[in-house]
Parts: sequence; C-alpha cells; structure tokens
Amino acid sequence: MLTILAAIVLFGVLITVHELGHFLAAKGTGMQVTEFSIGFGPKVFQKQAGETLYSLRLVPLGGYNRITGMEPGEAVTPRGFNGRPMWARMLVILAGPCMNFLLPFLIFFGVFAVKGLALPVDEPVVGSLMEGYPGAEAGLQVGDRLVSINGQPLERWNEINSLVQENGPADSRLVIQRQGKQQALTLKPRYDGESKRFLIGVRPRIEHRSLSVGESLKTAALSVIRITGAMVDGLRMMATGKVSAEIAGPIGVAHMAGDVAAQGAVPYLEFMAFLSLNLAVLNLVPIPALDGGQFLVLVVEALLGHALAPRAKEIIQMIGVACIIALTVFATMHDLLQ
Repeated sequence: MLTILAAIVLFGVLITVHELGHFLAAKGTGMQVTEFSIGFGPKVFQKQAGETLYSLRLVPLGGYNRITGMEPGEAVTPRGFNGRPMWARMLVILAGPCMNFLLPFLIFFGVFAVKGLALPVDEPVVGSLMEGYPGAEAGLQVGDRLVSINGQPLERWNEINSLVQENGPADSRLVIQRQGKQQALTLKPRYDGESKRFLIGVRPRIEHRSLSVGESLKTAALSVIRITGAMVDGLRMMATGKVSAEIAGPIGVAHMAGDVAAQGAVPYLEFMAFLSLNLAVLNLVPIPALDGGQFLVLVVEALLGHALAPRAKEIIQMIGVACIIALTVFATMHDLLQ
C-alpha cells in the first residue's frame, strides 16, 4: 500500500508541476487553453472554469494541456498556439521542463533551511562501516582513528582513498588508534565494479550544520546545477557507449518510491527532486513528441521563416510517439524481469 500511495503522489506531483508550467505560460502569453488534465483514461473529476475544463483522470501516469492551434493542421487563430509570436510558443514549450527544475530547487531549499546540511568530517576517523566489506571483517569499529596505511601517515579523510587505490588488491596494513591505544590490522581491499575502485568499506563521520536562508538558497541552486550536470554527462556517456544504459520504467520507479518513502519524508522528497530533474533533462532531449523535439521544430520554423507542412509535423510526431512507446515497453519489460 505504501508503494502504491508513494508512486501515485510522486507521479501526480511531477506531472502536475510539468503541465502547470505549460498551462501558466500559455495563459500568460494569451493562448486559449480548453482543457487542463492530470492523468489519462476515464474522468474522475471535472470542472469548467471560464474557457478551460479542469479534469482529473483515473490513471495518474500522464497529463496534458489542450491548447488551441497546437495540433498539426489546426486553423490559425489569434489566440491559438500557431497564431502567437514565435517567442511565446518557445516559452510555452520550455515552461514544462523549467518547472521541473524549479521544483527540486524548492525542495532542496526547504530541506536545507529546516534540516541544515550534513557534511563529512575531513579527518581519518571511522563514522560508519559497510557491512560485509573488508573494514568490518578486519575488526574496524566506529570511532577508530586511522593513523597510517602501509606506513604512510594519515591526516585527512581523502588520503585514505588515495592510499587504498595506490595499493590496489594487495593486503593493506593499517595502524589505528582506539581508546588511546594503537593497534595494527591487515585487510585486503575489495574491487567494486560499479565505482571502478578498491574499497575497504569505511565512511567518514558526519556533522550537521544549520544554514541561513541565503545559504540554503545558494546550496539548493548548487545542488540542482551539480545533479543536472551529472545527468547530462551520464546521458552523453550512454550515447557514446562509454557506459551501459540503465533504464527504469513506471514499475521500477514505483518500487523505488516505496523504498525511499519507508525511509522517511526527507529521503522521499529528495527522490522526488532527483526524479524531477531527470524528467526535465530527458524532456529537453531533441526527440520528436518530447518538449526538446517540439522546441527544435520551432527553431527550424524560425530559421525557415514559415511553418512546416502539417503532414511533415504529423510524421515527426508519429516517429516520436513510436520511440517513446518502444522505450516505455522496453523499460517496463526490464522492470518485470527484475
């Protein structure tokens, strides 16, 4: 039940925020929006307000704005999408992903302002151990100070990783200080294929620092920039074949949502922020039917000085939809096999 509720809230919030961006931009630029819908399938709730029908549908895995003049072949009208200036159309297309960037910023700001920032302490003192890894198996304990590795003295936490990588798979001789007394331990680092480095399974101590409003805003912005950069770099490496593609469909995301929700509100909100950034980045990929693809079409039309033929737009859209359906089916099958 927790997994179902966590997934419904997650998808509902992300989709609502994304579609709200398109909706507000369309309304703000004078476009006619005839329907604002969250979900797809049979209508659960609907309300007419002015020229717009607001509806909630049964399956919370989609959503849309019905903007006049947006479908290929529709008549050009003064308040239709196809009748507004190019800058307005571009703004409407980009507003959805922009809202998916804004949501994580607000989430991170709230978390940092309330909970502060957890920072690793840069001294060679064991804060926690990874179960089943060489450090725990060799007898290391929380609070132990690592004095040296293979005769090399330690003063900072980052020096531990450098010396472990330098030693590779060979046995490492550790001198530790525990309750004022020194003792020697020997362990064999384990190679981790995912991170592509040797690990002994120790983590630093963590200290929590309160942040002012200004510091929270700055840290939230830097977090969004850092995570977005990592996602873009990951897509680049997948596209060039440097790393294998790891895809999760709706089922996989729902299971992850349930797992993080069980850990508490903060991990769940942070997962929502991460997924929102992922949605924003993927939506900007120039694939037809995604926002990035639609924006690319507008750029081409701006360069040509006229709109593409309706039939050409239909073909482009059909290709994009086919790609998205194929990717969704592949990801869902992967989830089921997992």
